[in-house]
Amino acid sequence: MIRARREALGCHSLIRGDCLSVMRRMPIGSVDVVVTSPPYNLGLAYRSYKDSLSEENYLTWMEAICRKIARVMRDDGSFFLNIAGSSAQPWLPFELMVRLREIFNLQNHISWVKSIAVGEITYGHFKPVNSSRYVNRNHEHVFHLTKRGDVEIDRLGAGVPFTDKTNIPRRQHGEDRRCRGDTWYIPYETVRSKTARFSHPSTFPVALPERCIRLHGVRSDMVVLDPFMGTGTSLIAAESLGVRGIGIESDTGYVRIARKRLRSMLQQTG
Repeated sequence: MIRARREALGCHSLIRGDCLSVMRRMPIGSVDVVVTSPPYNLGLAYRSYKDSLSEENYLTWMEAICRKIARVMRDDGSFFLNIAGSSAQPWLPFELMVRLREIFNLQNHISWVKSIAVGEITYGHFKPVNSSRYVNRNHEHVFHLTKRGDVEIDRLGAGVPFTDKTNIPRRQHGEDRRCRGDTWYIPYETVRSKTARFSHPSTFPVALPERCIRLHGVRSDMVVLDPFMGTGTSLIAAESLGVRGIGIESDTGYVRIARKRLRSMLQQTG
């Protein structure tokens, strides 16, 4: 059992510990938004976590974690779960969603597009699949889960400007902004080493948690939780939007990187 250790940086809390144990002690209904990317159970090389449970054990573990998330989340809160399958395990994310139907409503299902080909030009990055059976997997899932399915979201806060500006007066829009929809193109920045990726096998771009928080709707008094903090990307997003973040991570090395990244950002903005 990992003994939890908490530290504060600015308005944010970094907690080294097991998320099940930590969330068990958190106040009920104390979190507005949960945005996280748990291990995908695809055999990725994390520093201290073995990403290779049996499918049944993985689903049972994730269900237990999601029940704790429901406990700490407000009734009008949002849970954004970023997860992916693989060509060999394509059903895994959907099997998990079936398990979670007893706990949450699936309010929105967003496809995070990491790479796309438009005509003959490719944009973004993907990990190529060397196979004669499968195409490259260029997207991941972002499941927007809520307790009752009736949470009002800020569609324009996470939206985009109109390309055709005549749509603004013609369709009686109040501003040059429209809903982005359920496909989000967010490419990774080009990295050429594990160090540039903070020695983590599955980081996500800051823009992804930032957009999730914006979609829920930003308030100055809100609290964002990432129970699988990793190298602190969700806390970086929370800081960029002026809201409080809580990150939980069991790996001491990743907590150290998250602390360094967040401290650097606070120094730049402070």
